[in-house]
Amino acid sequence: MAKDGDKARYRAETLLSVLGRDPAANHGVVNPPVYHASTILHENTAALKEATFGPREYGRTYYGRFGTPTTFPLQDAIAALEQGHRSYLFGSGKAAIVAALLAFVKSGDHVLMTDSAYGPTRAMAKGLLARMGVETTFYDPGIGAGIAGLIRPETSVVVAESPGSLTFEVQDLPALADAAHAGGAVLVVDNTWASPLFCQPLRLGADLSIQAGTKYIVGHSDAMLGAVTATEEHAEALRHIFEELGAAPGPDDCYLGLRGLRTLSVRLHRHQETGLRLARWLRARPEVSRVLHPALEDDPGHALWKRDFSGASSLFGVVLEPVPEPAVEAFLDSLALFGLGYSWGGYESLALPTYPWKLRDATRWDPACPTLRIYAGLEDADDLIADLAQGFARMAEAREAAPEAE
Repeated sequence: MAKDGDKARYRAETLLSVLGRDPAANHGVVNPPVYHASTILHENTAALKEATFGPREYGRTYYGRFGTPTTFPLQDAIAALEQGHRSYLFGSGKAAIVAALLAFVKSGDHVLMTDSAYGPTRAMAKGLLARMGVETTFYDPGIGAGIAGLIRPETSVVVAESPGSLTFEVQDLPALADAAHAGGAVLVVDNTWASPLFCQPLRLGADLSIQAGTKYIVGHSDAMLGAVTATEEHAEALRHIFEELGAAPGPDDCYLGLRGLRTLSVRLHRHQETGLRLARWLRARPEVSRVLHPALEDDPGHALWKRDFSGASSLFGVVLEPVPEPAVEAFLDSLALFGLGYSWGGYESLALPTYPWKLRDATRWDPACPTLRIYAGLEDADDLIADLAQGFARMAEAREAAPEAE
C-alpha cells in the first residue's frame, strides 16, 4: 500500500485507487469497513470531557454524526482530488449546496447566483435564503469579469456552476474569483458535471467546490451523497456548518461513494467518449437546431472548457427545431435505452424534456424550441444512436398525425 508521502507524485487515476485505504489498520482488508455508529464510548470521564469541551480533532470519532472511520476516508479522498484542504460529506447534493451557502451568509447579506444554476439551488435562494433576509441577484453566466459591477458591500457569496444546469454555459471561474475576492466575497462552484477528475475549481481560484456525489462519484444510481471541499482559509467555517446542520450521510452511502470512486476514471472516460459520439450525431440531425455541449468545437464555451477542464461529462442539452409537444413526448416515450428519470451519473442512459425559460431571471431562453437533456450511460454507443434514430421516426409520425398542433 502506498505511503502518504508517495501520493503527492501520483496522477489522479492512480489516486482514485490508493486514496482512502489503509489495509494495515483494518486487518489487511482492502476496502475500509462500514462503521454503523451513533454512540461512541470514551475510556473514562477525562476522555469524555475532552471530547465534549476540547477542540474537535479532525479524523477522531466523537459521535456518529461528526464522522466515522467510514466517513473520513471518502472525505480525504475527495479533498485530495479537488486539490482542497478539507471535504465534508452531506446526505445529498442539495444538502451540500445548502451548507456551502449557509456557511457564509447572514441576514442582510447579498448573494450573486448564476442564472444557469441547478433548479433546487435557485429554489433555495428564492425560498430559504429569502426568508432569512438574504437577497439574491441572478447574473448572466457569461458575464466573466463584468460581475464586479454587480458586487455590493453586502455581497458575501458568488455562486457559479460550470457548465450550467440544463443549458451548459461554461463560466470564467478565474475572472469570477478575482472579482469576488476583490469585493470581499467567496466563490462557491458546483463542480458536479466534471467531477474532481476533470476539473478542480479551487485551483482556478474558487473557495469552495461542491459535488453531488449521488451522480458520478457513487456512479450506480443507488445512494444519495453530497460533498463540499474548502480551501484552508474557509475549512473552519465549513466544519462549523457541517456540525450545526447535522445532515451527515449514512455509512452505507459513504461506502458506496468510496466504491464508486475507484472506477471513476474508467467510467468517466467511457462516458465522455459515448457522450461526444451522441452529441456529434445529434448535431447532424435535421430535427436538431443546436447541441449544448462545451466539448464541441463550435460551442460558445469551448475555449474556456479547453482551458479549465481535462475532460467532458456525458450530460448535455439538445435544442430541437420547433415541433409540437406531443411529438416530443412521442420521441421520449418510444426510447428503450434512455430512461425517463431525474438525476444522472449512473450506468444507465437518461433523457428528459427541460424548460429553461422557466428558470431564468437575468437572461432569456426561447420557449419556442423544445429542449432535452441527454445523459449517455455505459451502453454501447451504436445501440444508443439506433434508439435515438427510432425515436426521431416516432416523432415524425406523431407530427404528421397532428399537424394542426403546430
